[in-house]
Formats: sequence, structure tokens, C-alpha cells
Amino acid sequence: MKDITSRKDIEFLMKAFYNEAFADPLIGVFFTEIAKIDLKNHLPQITDFWEQQIFRKGNYKKNVLQIHKNLSVKKKLQKIHYEAWLSLFNTTVDTHFQGEKANLIKTRALSIATVMQIKIK
Repeated sequence: MKDITSRKDIEFLMKAFYNEAFADPLIGVFFTEIAKIDLKNHLPQITDFWEQQIFRKGNYKKNVLQIHKNLSVKKKLQKIHYEAWLSLFNTTVDTHFQGEKANLIKTRALSIATVMQIKIK
């Protein structure tokens, strides 16, 4: 397997992840009913976010924490949801990629999930 080396790789990873996440019995509702994500419109934005996290480039300008705070008002985000998201994210990465950037994206995902759990009450 190869490492994550480009925006195209991140976009592929996000498509794979969201296809699994939408169908997940525990967290799927957050994507399909609470956030009502239209993947075609969301994909460029989430790819921007992860490109900025991994390659330090891109033009993501939204407040990720506030977006998730707003979602948690609609349906409370609990520890089990973060754990399920992180597990699914890591599994998706591990299924398709390995290497320095693959490890970095998983580390960043853990950091983000940890901060959100602390700051979203």
C-alpha cells in the first residue's frame, strides 16, 4: 500500500470514509439526518480541511469546533460516538494507506476527537 501523497488521495479516503459512516448504525444518523450531508457538496470542503491538516495547504476557513457544537445541540455527541468515528476513520485509513502521512492523519483525527470531547459539553 502507498502513503497519502496528494489531495486526490485525501478525496479518495474521504469518499471511502463517508460511504462507511453514512451506513454506520451508531454514527450514521449524525451524517444523514442531523447534518444532512450532501457528499457531493461536502467532499471538497472536508478534503480542504484534511489537506490543511496533513499538507499545511488549502483554504479551509470554517470553525470545525463550532460546526460540531451546533450538531451536538441537535443530537448530543457522546464519548461512544467519538470512539466509533475514530475507529471507523482509522480502519478506513488502514484499509487504503500506510506510511508517514497515513499515520499523521490518524494522529490528527485522534487530537481533533479529543479536543471536541473536552470542548463540546
